[in-house]
Amino acid sequence: MAISFREFPWYIQALIFVALAVVLIGVGIFLPLSPVAAKRTAVAELHDQAAALDQQVAALEVYERRYAEFSQDVNALHKQLDTLQAIVPEDKQQDEFIRLLEGAAAASGVQLRSLTAQTVVPHQYHYEMPFLVTVDGPYFNVVDFFSRLSRLSRIINVQDLSLGAVDAAKGGKYPMRPGTSVSGTCIVVTFFTNPENFAGSPAAPPAPAASHPTPKTPAPAPGAVVD
Repeated sequence: MAISFREFPWYIQALIFVALAVVLIGVGIFLPLSPVAAKRTAVAELHDQAAALDQQVAALEVYERRYAEFSQDVNALHKQLDTLQAIVPEDKQQDEFIRLLEGAAAASGVQLRSLTAQTVVPHQYHYEMPFLVTVDGPYFNVVDFFSRLSRLSRIINVQDLSLGAVDAAKGGKYPMRPGTSVSGTCIVVTFFTNPENFAGSPAAPPAPAASHPTPKTPAPAPGAVVD
């Protein structure tokens, strides 16, 4: 004899309802074509993308932590570049260089009698800008002058130094101050790097055009009649 569902005890009915609910939920979750399964797949893909992005962020955080270090390195390189440009500038800065020499001479108590620009000498990576300098003063003041040149911000080389006693310079066109004991000349050389500021030797004047001798007219013979 068939038994009706309603004849089961209430707890049996409850268990049957729970079992049916579990079956329906399981079918909805694990059935490939169900909306829940599609959502689960989409969520899994999003989790994979999030994991990949987390890895990228972790890699970029390393550079973020080193950003301050990189900034310090860049600032240090900029300072080195500024220092190098002060030592060997791009431009001639001829007026500024002359002021440096005059300032060193005034601080040392010597007379900078003349300062004559010489021909700029090109090299592979830089250019030499020499000056012929005439200076006089007390011996130790002159020594201090050259010592000050070595401490200037710009690189300066002194070549062909020739010093003599002031007696050898008597009768010259410059009056000597009391205490002056030596007078001399030297070549002071500084440097720059910009080729646009290179002033080479003046061009040689063009050769004169070749002159052709004018043919001479023979003198008339004696007694000949000249038309």
